[in-house]
Amino acid sequence: MPPSTNQPAIVLVRPQLGENIGKAARAMLNFGLTDLRLVTPRDGWPNPSAGPAAAGADIVLEQARVYDSLAAAVADCAHVYATTVRKRGVTKPVVDPEQAARAIHGAAGRSAYVFGPERSGLETDDVALARTIVTVPINPEFGSLNLAQAVILCAYEWSKQAGLTQPTVEDLLPPAPQDELEGMIAQLEAMLEPRGYYHPAIRAAATRRTLRGLLTKPAWNHLEVRTLRGVLSTLAKGPRESE
Repeated sequence: MPPSTNQPAIVLVRPQLGENIGKAARAMLNFGLTDLRLVTPRDGWPNPSAGPAAAGADIVLEQARVYDSLAAAVADCAHVYATTVRKRGVTKPVVDPEQAARAIHGAAGRSAYVFGPERSGLETDDVALARTIVTVPINPEFGSLNLAQAVILCAYEWSKQAGLTQPTVEDLLPPAPQDELEGMIAQLEAMLEPRGYYHPAIRAAATRRTLRGLLTKPAWNHLEVRTLRGVLSTLAKGPRESE
């Protein structure tokens, strides 16, 4: 199925290493992009080094299309963004990745981000073909981004307005209701009282408040409260006799 016209194409012009193509594909899929276009890759295509570097982004590599020229690669695109640190003597509007992403989401027609070779970046003729230049504020004494880094900057900014779901390691349980917390606190205080924890009496109120603050700060869920209360119950029984 072809990608949505709202999804920008990632165009790699004369990429040199298969590993970098794979890393760029991985960066793309991380942020929901699948339309990869390659312009005269140095080592041909497909490249066996790309797959391992893609780390599972096989769908991007499998659907990648190869072109003989940048003009052919972006022929169906109404909005072409050349990523470069310098203007290279070409007068074009200059935006940052966030501005470019906002424009792409609001524009009709297909868009493309164009990235140059790893060593030299885009040539002046490549930049001249684009409608807009995309650049990022960067350390003037070290303005070198690798190919995958450049791709991920643009892909991430695009994804922020694409409604992607932020992944979670696991579904989080809701916080425990107050009565469960009160039961846990009461249980702990009942264990501490006979052991003189709240001595001297003049400091007892402050100590109770501090303990309550400690126990309520983490926003325990009901499973965590039950677990801790089980620990307290076990401690209250004293050591078990060896069998």
